Amino acid sequence: MCGIVGVFDKTEKPFDHDVLKRMSDTISHRGPDGEGFFREGPMSLAHRRLAILDVSQNGHQPMSSKDGQWVIVFNGCIYNFPELKKELLEKGHRFNSSTDTEVIVEGLSAFGPGYFEQLNGMFAVGAYNRKEKFLLLSRDRFGVKPLYYWLNGNQLVFASEVKSILCHPNYKRGIDYGALSEYFTFQNLFTYRTQFRGIHMIPPGNTIRFDFSTNSIVHNSWWNFNFSEPDETMSFEDAVEGTKYYFRQAVERQMISDVPVGSYLSGGMDSGSITAIASGKIERLNTFTCGFDMSSVSGVEANYDERRDAELMASVFKTEHYEQVINAGDLGWSMPKVVWHLEDIRVGMSYPNYYISRLASKFVKVCLQGTGGDELYGGYPWRYYRVFQSIGQKDFFNNYYNFWQRLVADEEKNQLFTEDVTKQIDLNEPRNIFERVFLFNPALQYQTPEQHIQNSLYFEIKTFLPGLLIVGDKLSMANSLEERFPFLDNDLVNFAQRIPVRHKLGHLELRKRLDENVIGNKKLLYQQFDDGKNVLRKAMSEILPPSIINRKKQGFSSPDESWYRGENAEYVKKTLLGEKSVSSDFVQKKYVERIIDEHMNKGSNHRLVLWSLLCFEWWCRKFMS
Repeated sequence: MCGIVGVFDKTEKPFDHDVLKRMSDTISHRGPDGEGFFREGPMSLAHRRLAILDVSQNGHQPMSSKDGQWVIVFNGCIYNFPELKKELLEKGHRFNSSTDTEVIVEGLSAFGPGYFEQLNGMFAVGAYNRKEKFLLLSRDRFGVKPLYYWLNGNQLVFASEVKSILCHPNYKRGIDYGALSEYFTFQNLFTYRTQFRGIHMIPPGNTIRFDFSTNSIVHNSWWNFNFSEPDETMSFEDAVEGTKYYFRQAVERQMISDVPVGSYLSGGMDSGSITAIASGKIERLNTFTCGFDMSSVSGVEANYDERRDAELMASVFKTEHYEQVINAGDLGWSMPKVVWHLEDIRVGMSYPNYYISRLASKFVKVCLQGTGGDELYGGYPWRYYRVFQSIGQKDFFNNYYNFWQRLVADEEKNQLFTEDVTKQIDLNEPRNIFERVFLFNPALQYQTPEQHIQNSLYFEIKTFLPGLLIVGDKLSMANSLEERFPFLDNDLVNFAQRIPVRHKLGHLELRKRLDENVIGNKKLLYQQFDDGKNVLRKAMSEILPPSIINRKKQGFSSPDESWYRGENAEYVKKTLLGEKSVSSDFVQKKYVERIIDEHMNKGSNHRLVLWSLLCFEWWCRKFMS
């Protein structure tokens, strides 16, 4: 796990080493264990190292292949590198280290750019071919590791974090207003642009070749999710047994490390299942839970504190357990730090992620994480059933788009944004962006309830999951901690995609027969049948306590709806409406005042909008002031 930076200049003019070092130093939190540089012809590379595998100097980057053809900088971890290394040894390749980095660079030497497709793991790679003078940028299948780039005339600049690119003397800071509108629609970006004008992200499962000698930029999209071809002959028992096998293999595979490994442990099934397997391999496994001070919390948020269930599992699995308790006052202290590290702001209340990774980093360098289980196994049934009985594609799009406008509806954008911003955005663009997500998987159909759910699974794993992964990467690496995701193992994902929908969601046939027009049935559909992940529940029932298996789904979220009305009310008002506020150049003060008043005085729950407004305010202060 590391930070990478590169400048590719077709004029072959040497790039200023002091600037390159400043770009690298800006992300030193990603790699406090060492730094390295490479400058030759058109290519300048920098690397910050967080030493996980082979912590000796043999793992130093940038790293060159033995034949001198390739030099790479790499961020991530390849879990199948021992098997790949064995194959390369049989082909005559020799190794100086026991790192996965060396396997990648020798694999490129042996097989060329297609070698990225053989990697099972998380990665962002910059690979320079010294002989033919072209650059490859590649990301893992699922987009765990971020990689940004900016085209600057004769130069291409890339980095693990945007803030490195901002150090380039030619970059002029500005806002991408289309991305801003996209964010305030979805609380996320479904495209691969950022809020920073001109800076983009490499898509997951993509390799991009930059060849300035021929003035060409070639995209190769080499992998995509596919839920539309389930194995209908697969029995429920086969789905359970396959899940057990591939899940255990994934956890054990991702525990490879030369430094201490721990696990997050919420009160839920996903992290509990990981802990159950990992604790059998590591005696007194370190586990970490984030809880909340509930003294001033009411309503549904009163159940947000998961410490009791986490403590139960820590007792069962004999882990060495640590807890972080967050109170309302922790928001104000952490917000500037969180936004600085997030930079590419996305998804919901994420400051608890910062606190829990900070806690874990005091004890381990690697932490296993449960993200991905919901997206693969149908963990959001209340979302799927909003489109369950859609009539064709148009009806499906209408129903689902209305739900995914999480923050501000298109018809209210002129109330949110100032007149100058409104003139520069296309109010139809978010809907077009939403529909384009589905175009990349033309096999999807829109006729049956099963197909609608397959479409939902595809959409959420292509949009919501990448947002979660970006937040996870940025806030864990802010604390020099590597997070790993056993549910995002190639073999497990390949298997989970083939499981029929009827095995993932309970009472599917009953839902088909349920008449939503009968009073009360629709509420029953959304609430009572909150029972996704049936296959996973059954597969994990042998290793988890029944109370955890039967527990209703709950996300990792702080009780901000209550806190914004109570202890944090003044902080919200002062930050968004006070004299130091700078986001008022882009959003209307009148709109912000209304949202605050409705939340605090009229019973409306605008916690998502308030969080996003706070994020944007601090983003403006940190990056645009």
